[in-house]
Amino acid sequence: MKSLAGRSALITGSDGGIGFAIAEGLAEEGCNIVLNGPAESAATGGLRERIAARKVRCVYVRADVGNVDEIERMFAAAAAIGDVDILVNNAVVRHFHPIEEFPVAEWERALAVNVSAVFHTTRLAVPGMRNRNWGRIVNLASIYSTRGCEHRVDYVTAKHAIVGLTRTVALELARTGVTCNAVQPGWVLTPHSERQIADRMKTAGGTREAAIAALLESRQPSGRFVMPGEVAACVVFLCSAAGSAITGATLSVDGGWSAAP
Repeated sequence: MKSLAGRSALITGSDGGIGFAIAEGLAEEGCNIVLNGPAESAATGGLRERIAARKVRCVYVRADVGNVDEIERMFAAAAAIGDVDILVNNAVVRHFHPIEEFPVAEWERALAVNVSAVFHTTRLAVPGMRNRNWGRIVNLASIYSTRGCEHRVDYVTAKHAIVGLTRTVALELARTGVTCNAVQPGWVLTPHSERQIADRMKTAGGTREAAIAALLESRQPSGRFVMPGEVAACVVFLCSAAGSAITGATLSVDGGWSAAP
């Protein structure tokens, strides 16, 4: 019997990268899966097939989580495979500007997707979780939940906010069977990271390995990228029976970055 058999999980921003890995990890433990993104691609279609091969149900719900009406529609659509027992808030946008040049529209968009969406999905999921006295909420924070970074004011601000929201929700639900935690990845090998590696190779020359070493040198003491599956394994653990006493926590998966001075 798989540890999460019969449960249903909604993972926002699960059309690639970390979200893909989390969906696969939860499906491996028997979860039915609701995938989400702005548009289904060939890659998400392939993920649906891999998940279905595990004998669980899987649907893809196209929705912009920066829009509260679409979030509510997503929850209505998710009901096709059952109640949302596990909510993973993974969707993110990021922009890069100094604060005096930061476009207001991009700031508002970042807050809508990175912060307000987490509030709205949580408020919609919690009543059912309370009624069933079981639920898992996992929010994707970041190493940038712990420090500043130039030209990333939207992302850094949002990730700090996620930790505060996580702790508050955990306290409100502490006497129930519902937990709320955050996972704080360091630099993960995602399509975004692959573009950064390619850019480094183009500007500095050299091998892929040299580009990775240069990018990580001053950040992750491990000297390697975190893999999406390693983040997913942490999420699966928090959703398991072994994680039932962990709530309000922020777990780092960052190759030692948060321990460095």
